[in-house]
Amino acid sequence: MTGLSVAVIKGDGIGVDVTDAALAVVDRALSLVGAAPLRYVPIQAGAGYFQETGQDIEPGGEERCGACDAIFLGAIGLPSVRHADGTEISPHLRLRDRFGLYAGVRPVKAYPNAPRRLADPRAADIDLVILRESTEGLFYSAAAHGRAQVIGDDEVRDTLRITRATTEKLHRFGFRLAERRKAKGAPGRLTCVDKANVFASMAFFRKIYDEIAPEFPNVETGYAYVDAQALNLVRAPWDCDVLVMENMFGDILSDLAGGLVGGMGMAACAEIGDEIGLFQPAHGSAPDIMGQDKANPLAAILSGALMLEYLAERSGLDIFAVAAARIEDAVSAGFAANRLRPMEFGGDMGTQAVTKEVLAQIG
Repeated sequence: MTGLSVAVIKGDGIGVDVTDAALAVVDRALSLVGAAPLRYVPIQAGAGYFQETGQDIEPGGEERCGACDAIFLGAIGLPSVRHADGTEISPHLRLRDRFGLYAGVRPVKAYPNAPRRLADPRAADIDLVILRESTEGLFYSAAAHGRAQVIGDDEVRDTLRITRATTEKLHRFGFRLAERRKAKGAPGRLTCVDKANVFASMAFFRKIYDEIAPEFPNVETGYAYVDAQALNLVRAPWDCDVLVMENMFGDILSDLAGGLVGGMGMAACAEIGDEIGLFQPAHGSAPDIMGQDKANPLAAILSGALMLEYLAERSGLDIFAVAAARIEDAVSAGFAANRLRPMEFGGDMGTQAVTKEVLAQIG
């Protein structure tokens, strides 16, 4: 199979810079392993586009995304550009909803010579994944405007939605992910993070987890209430493997976990559905540093590696997985040699310098 296509939404702020960096690294890795180049399909979307046109994505943009093999997104949003109700411009939430991108994969890994916020030497061993359901939960009301119930100027009610169909797929995805990690030396444990002691929706989420677990006897199970899990991520994150949770819980805990290993400039993200996957750095658009060569592109670069792993599985071409490993190894080697020093961490390397070093480490 050749000619796999990727819809590219560079978006707003530093999204443009980090997307260019990520795709340059992806292209180099594919070239070095002898894989066919990807075909990029540019799509205009974001707050800047909304400011110019009144639309958050170009006409036919969603359909063109769906016709591709994957979607790569830089960043979307500008603080000064909002809808009349005060919410930010967020076509990516609609893309999640439209394409059923239920499995939000947020790897959290400590790298040598990168900042670690915990003094315990075991913090060097942090290597976990937050699996965030990305289409339902409390974000159900935000995916498409109008789902919140607004009662005059006195009250607003947002709906938290948990469905069996989506939750079954999410938990099976989590168990399979834990299996793959176990094969590579990780504990092979999937922890269900919820608030089942208070909310019926969360008890339902845990009930489905318990129903799915017997299908995966080689994966260790575990449970944590979300508040206790927040404590554990600070107290002993090196004990965590794969944590599966509702949308809002995942939104919050993934940022907390990202802070443990340097910051959001390291926060890669994959959002995967049954037919397509979307890949993006989990950080924002940071308009205060846009165009200044200060952004850390590593979250976007590592998201590019996640995209290649997904395309390997989708296409059956293992060579894409080889290219993904080249990128991941390059980032690890660069940090180990202290040759990756992003400004985000107080270093002396901007977007272009970090990208150039990753390319050099790839070969």
